[in-house]
Amino acid sequence: MSVPAVRFHDHHPVSTSLRQAVLRGFSSSPKAIPTKFFYDRRGSELFDAICEQPEYYQTRTEMAILRRCADELAERVAERCQLLELGSGASRKIRLLLEALRPVSYLGIDISRDFLLESTRRLARDYPWLDVHAVWADFSARLDLPELRGNEHRLAFFPGSSIGNFEPLEAERLLGHVAREVGAGGCLLIGVDLKKDPALLDAAYNDAQGVTAHFNLNLLERIRVELGAHIRVENFEHLAFYDASAGRVEMHLVSQRAQRVRVADRYFHFEAGERIHTENSYKYTLEEFARLATRAGFRVDRTWTDDAQLFSVQLLQVD
Repeated sequence: MSVPAVRFHDHHPVSTSLRQAVLRGFSSSPKAIPTKFFYDRRGSELFDAICEQPEYYQTRTEMAILRRCADELAERVAERCQLLELGSGASRKIRLLLEALRPVSYLGIDISRDFLLESTRRLARDYPWLDVHAVWADFSARLDLPELRGNEHRLAFFPGSSIGNFEPLEAERLLGHVAREVGAGGCLLIGVDLKKDPALLDAAYNDAQGVTAHFNLNLLERIRVELGAHIRVENFEHLAFYDASAGRVEMHLVSQRAQRVRVADRYFHFEAGERIHTENSYKYTLEEFARLATRAGFRVDRTWTDDAQLFSVQLLQVD
């Protein structure tokens, strides 16, 4: 039996190349590289592995909430909707929504081309009734999604508290783009990690198996391979901690010695203990996120949490 075709839309993502980002980031003080460059093929695979770690409560908690709220969500969302997923990844969570909502079409949007095509092809195979689109794009930039047939309402899905990787003003701007894309009557179902005991956060970002550390260090391996950089990955270590004053977990790569790194015929000096800032993950209270969503053009229609209020899934609507 033939597998239904996936319609591929190439939006030429990453307006700033990895080379540009590294040269700029290694020249800055403090040094930093944007989080989106984690997600080459290997990085995407490692993030999936992070989600399986026992300390990483986010994934299993969000999945449990989605299972519990799926029927109610189906009652609240218009029939025959178009379902958009920001950051399609392995598309595990989306299956819960596909089965509950049975949308007329699905658009998976992701910056990792190979990973996106694999995941959308699996969906097309497993749901032959579904019109599947793969949009290779950087959704942190301005969205300009393909027009599909019909006048169905759009439901965007942004799981995993990925919104926390954006500075609050950037998060507001991104949500504003999504609000305009789904339009009046459209919705966004979003996972939002909540503020909690810092010990739980510390464990989640420093798992015992070292998968998160491997994920963080893979960014340097990507730089080494793709840019031909002279950089010894073993000379750096993973660091993650919760900054309560900023309300965020920070991830860094720490130089273990004084060293010199070459990228594209340019040399960069690292002192022992000097850091490369690679990720922020903001945590919110329900009230803080409601204010953020309102400023972006949404209203909170419904919020679901687990009993311990570790995590929330929120349905936002554009009036």
